[in-house]
Amino acid sequence: MKALVVGSGGREEALVRTLLHSRYRPEVFCLGPWKNPGITEQAADLRVGNITNPAEVVGYAKEVTAKLAVVGPEAPLEAGVADALLEAGIPTVGPEKELAQIETSKSFCRNLLAEYHIDASPKHRYFSSLEGVKEWVEELQGNYAVKADGLMGGKGVKLSGAHLKDVKEALAWCREILQVGRGFLVEERLSGPEFSLMSFSDGQNLAHMPLVKDHKRLLEGDKGPQTGGMGSYSDVNHKLPFLTDQDIARAREINEETVTALKKKFNKKYRGILYGGFMKTKDGVRLIEYNARFGDPEAINVLALLESDFLELCFAIVEGRLSQDKAIFAKKATVCKYAVPEGHPDNPVKDAVITPPPEADMSRLYFAGVEEKRGKWYCTGSRAVAALGIADTIGEAEKISEAEIQKVKGPLYHRSDIGKVL
Repeated sequence: MKALVVGSGGREEALVRTLLHSRYRPEVFCLGPWKNPGITEQAADLRVGNITNPAEVVGYAKEVTAKLAVVGPEAPLEAGVADALLEAGIPTVGPEKELAQIETSKSFCRNLLAEYHIDASPKHRYFSSLEGVKEWVEELQGNYAVKADGLMGGKGVKLSGAHLKDVKEALAWCREILQVGRGFLVEERLSGPEFSLMSFSDGQNLAHMPLVKDHKRLLEGDKGPQTGGMGSYSDVNHKLPFLTDQDIARAREINEETVTALKKKFNKKYRGILYGGFMKTKDGVRLIEYNARFGDPEAINVLALLESDFLELCFAIVEGRLSQDKAIFAKKATVCKYAVPEGHPDNPVKDAVITPPPEADMSRLYFAGVEEKRGKWYCTGSRAVAALGIADTIGEAEKISEAEIQKVKGPLYHRSDIGKVL
């Protein structure tokens, strides 16, 4: 049995590891934009290539005779890679391009929820010019978020107060988005704790994963610029301390209603991962955004706990046989911390050598923006290395994660506070 993973970051190393744990002992191949040393050590082959070129991905899948493909990042989904793999007869975990708009177009997402009466959105308006923006921002009384409509590598959202000091700065950011050919949403800025709920979907049935708390801001205390994610934690009971059972049930319901809405709109089944980024507000659970794939680092947290056979689970997704009992997770707590290059995210150090010492536990490290060249490991400028702790409590898991991430040497920075909030 041969499987293909598309992508070569930390999330994809987690996917490779979890597939290799299958009792069917698959050969796992990977196509990614750089040579990740963690994946190279484990996969049958890691081919460096263009993962947003559907023909190239399909060509490699056929070359290695893959019987299953799992798409990691969002960019290949937007490029129609899942469509091309399916057309070539290769079962694929990852939604087709139309369905992936739930992530790749923020306006599509809000419009879908409105069209199918899914009560999860804040007040919002879409703009394709600056006309009316100032008036809408003022109507929101300084409490707003400006979101680029399209993929921006996790850097397309700026918040009033945190990133935008006044209307003038907000308009400047809107103008910057327009200059790269995108429209944007201006939404009411919500207040409350955020959380992530990822769900496996076969287009009709969902199997929910443990809830995860992600920290996207660069600096301790959740300050500084937005990043792709500096770390995350999950609790032993798969809930989070600040959520009620009613909150969790509502988040699951929103994911379920959204998959049903996508099926009704396109007459297609959403087969893959639906990742809801939610916030608990005074008015209930609200959706911040959707992703059409595993989160990173959240995938590292949850896949490390998966007790079910991941290969079997993937085939249940693509064959329409999914149920919650096919996705069983260990009752453990996790803490994941990312080390990023100095200067991240705006002006990161690139091509600096990083070195995990011999005493590092490599089973707890996941390589992301690290490329193997000439026998050494170099930062690409993206998030570099994640360290995962698994234990009976969040506090114990945090100590493990912190100890391991400190062992990685190089011009790196990490947040020591993740997992210490409880």
